[in-house]
Amino acid sequence: MEWAIAVAAFLASAVEFVEAFTIVLVVGVTINWRSALIGTLAAAASLAVIVAIFGTALVRYVPIDVLRLVVGIILVLFGLKWLKKAILRYSGLKALHDEEAIFEENMAELRARGEVTTKLQPYAVLLAFKSVLLEGLEVAFIVITFGSNAASQACVTQCGLGGIGSATIGAIVAGLLVIIVGALVRAPLKQVPENTLKFIVGIMLTTFGTFWAVEGFHVEWPFSDAFILILAAIYLLAAFALINWLKGQKRAISAQASTQKVA
Repeated sequence: MEWAIAVAAFLASAVEFVEAFTIVLVVGVTINWRSALIGTLAAAASLAVIVAIFGTALVRYVPIDVLRLVVGIILVLFGLKWLKKAILRYSGLKALHDEEAIFEENMAELRARGEVTTKLQPYAVLLAFKSVLLEGLEVAFIVITFGSNAASQACVTQCGLGGIGSATIGAIVAGLLVIIVGALVRAPLKQVPENTLKFIVGIMLTTFGTFWAVEGFHVEWPFSDAFILILAAIYLLAAFALINWLKGQKRAISAQASTQKVA
């Protein structure tokens, strides 16, 4: 399952890195890159410590069944939150998340403060640090929960961090990819289909969460790990059905409102 853990961590982390990169880009362009990079590096160092300390502790000292149950429930709640937003956006009931609009809004705010200088600016460092830390905490949560649940106590003893290593690799690759693309285009990552990413990640988090939570109750799934694909298909079909139903409800409400206006 380590490849699946890496892919899930990659997709989930990519969403958070895109959002963090947007703020860092604003700070770099409007104030200076020195402040933006220092804030970003400080946040990255803090996150590395969090993952190193809590990730190892979770794997070594928490019983795997308890961890699967707790992590599974958390992942289901976390995944349903992302899935809800993605479904509402696909159905037209919620505006799409626009990274370019966020970029322009933050740029205007910083320019209004008159903070355009080559010197180190504490506010700029704090803004970059806060943004990267907040988004990075979600990445750390993904790495710790996915990785620690995938690792068994035996694997920790014999082969190191196991699942946490796979999840970390996925998150690192996502971060490097966003940084490289951002450095090349030097603009908000408008072309990244963020809502599609959130929809896919929501399905994956909910699927893994359900699978692990049920295992936490000592229930064995039919077909073992292969049942993850069946769970994902069930959630996917349910999500598409819900999107179509919401679109139908929206059209019905719009038609009723138009009829009332004519009357």
